[in-house]
Amino acid sequence: MEYQIFKKEDFVRTDDERCRLEFKKSDIGIGSDLLVEELLADGQYSVVQAEITRYKDQVFIYWSTPFDGRLVFNIKY
Repeated sequence: MEYQIFKKEDFVRTDDERCRLEFKKSDIGIGSDLLVEELLADGQYSVVQAEITRYKDQVFIYWSTPFDGRLVFNIKY
């Protein structure tokens, strides 16, 4: 499986006070199986159940607060 690392600073605050990450479908695949993992203080990752939506060529991940982590995906074309 492949992954993309993201940082707290990558999140954008939305009008409804949620935090959003944005990825391009071309970077992670059109029919990807997606997992969102939060980086813990001990360096391990923990899966979080984040809201994931798709719109046109974008994939959006929403969470209540920004965090360091990674998006894990298995590309399916």
